[in-house]
Amino acid sequence: MRPAWRCRACGARWPCQPARLALLTEYRHDRTALLVYLGGLMAEANEQLGRLGGQAHASGLHLRFLGWARGRDGTMFHVHQEPGAEIHHTDPFAVPTGQRSPVRRLRGRLAAPVTLWTAPGPAGLTVSSTLIAEGEPDRLLGLIDAESDLWAAIEESGRFAVAPLGPPHRQLADRFAGLFPSPGGLFATGSWTETPYGPIPADVGGWAACRLDTAREYGWGLLVEATIESVDLTEETDPLLHYRGRYRELS
Repeated sequence: MRPAWRCRACGARWPCQPARLALLTEYRHDRTALLVYLGGLMAEANEQLGRLGGQAHASGLHLRFLGWARGRDGTMFHVHQEPGAEIHHTDPFAVPTGQRSPVRRLRGRLAAPVTLWTAPGPAGLTVSSTLIAEGEPDRLLGLIDAESDLWAAIEESGRFAVAPLGPPHRQLADRFAGLFPSPGGLFATGSWTETPYGPIPADVGGWAACRLDTAREYGWGLLVEATIESVDLTEETDPLLHYRGRYRELS
């Protein structure tokens, strides 16, 4: 999320661990292209963080954006292949507990439903900050990334669709959150139902058709307010929840 250069999904400094894994997968056959891509982003981050008054020292940003992608001999980061090597059970890139923002830690303790927002274009984004307010009319609110393709599509069309996701949609949620590679585009795989408000996964239990009312900057995100024009419910399904940085299910 620019200009703070925080992951819009987990709030950690980008590139976070899921982003690094996704980049390594996407560029696994072209190390040079990955390093060129990261170098361009590092230059952009240096400029934007500098305008925010942050301590964007070149050495620190170099380690953050490029250091992890190189081995000690200058080659690309790869899985350790020496005998006896083990997979770590903790995130090697995680921010130490004592250095994490108390607000972010508190937010992580609030279980949130995972939803998919889509708009004509098509464009889509995984959102875990969706709230519905009953009334006359019924309203829907959510926090999204102001620089996302989804917001550009919503702003242009004035409408969007929101669908609650379930446990079978974990990979789909990661794909639309930018945490999983999507060769061919976000909508290239899976079965979709086309609607005037945006494509909807064919196997969701329901969705809401929304008309954009207003949007404004709120914290690091964009608070979107919309009117629910219609709701289509098919069958009741278990929800997919986001809690402390991971997907969870109802026990």
